[in-house]
Amino acid sequence: MSMPDVVDIRNEINKEHVRESLDRNGDEQQLVQDVNDALGTRKGHDPTNHLVRARMPVERYACDYNMNHKRRGLALIFNHENFDVPQLRSRAGTNVDCENLTASLKGLDFEVHVFKDLKLRDLQKEVERVSQMDHSDADCLLVTILSHGELGYLYAKDCQYKLDTIWTYFTANHCPSLAGKPKLFFIQACQGDQLDGGVVLEAKDRTETDSSSSMLTFKIPMYADFMIAYSTIPGFYSWRNTQKGSWFIQSLCHELNQNGRKYDLMVLLTFVTQRVAYDFESNTPDIPMMHQQKQIPCTTSMLTRLVYFNQKK
Repeated sequence: MSMPDVVDIRNEINKEHVRESLDRNGDEQQLVQDVNDALGTRKGHDPTNHLVRARMPVERYACDYNMNHKRRGLALIFNHENFDVPQLRSRAGTNVDCENLTASLKGLDFEVHVFKDLKLRDLQKEVERVSQMDHSDADCLLVTILSHGELGYLYAKDCQYKLDTIWTYFTANHCPSLAGKPKLFFIQACQGDQLDGGVVLEAKDRTETDSSSSMLTFKIPMYADFMIAYSTIPGFYSWRNTQKGSWFIQSLCHELNQNGRKYDLMVLLTFVTQRVAYDFESNTPDIPMMHQQKQIPCTTSMLTRLVYFNQKK
């Protein structure tokens, strides 16, 4: 639709709004207020007041994100092992996850920062500090949280919180230098206490049968370009080996190490899901209800392009 068409339609809507107001009552002040409401020009209200302008880091319809900035970007790992909350046990094996993930991310050119057992206030301060940094020369941002959790909540050292209190610091309006760039979150935590016993399947024997800048101006949603990968689905338990680390982080590190520069991130996460689903099963014969259980990760994506961790020059 062309701009004149939009203006004409808007004018017709406004005229109709005025006619309705005149039919309803002849109050001149009410009519002025209604017209202003229709135009979005109420006193103290400017529709463009809160618009944030940011430079688009890639062509509008590019298939891939621009991963050719000077830096890959920051990777924050919030590793929670010990808690002040009485009912929460220490998370044995989480340090293995943290070490393996640190190595994998450094191998993909991330600048990794690890934070251990932070209280919520300190965690939020760190996230806020990073959100206020200039990420203009970075490809993306990555945040990993290793902790306890339950449906809808994660745990800091001292209390629980909702994940959106963290990732909303990085929306395009709050962190313009990351606008149009991928913001990647990996969550290793339970989302409940339900267990997945799995289903037995029978399989046949195989032997049987850089882009130029655009001068056009356009808006993107504030919540675009986020990806949140969870170790398990809502309501379910997430498994962790006390010696080797969690199933999800083990699988994630394997794919990043083997195929991190080969495939798009969503393809990598599909293989991570496959690995967790097919290669792992709980082994707790002393606790029958926890024995031979399965797990399936899930991913929420608001990405608008493909993410490739290409080799930095």
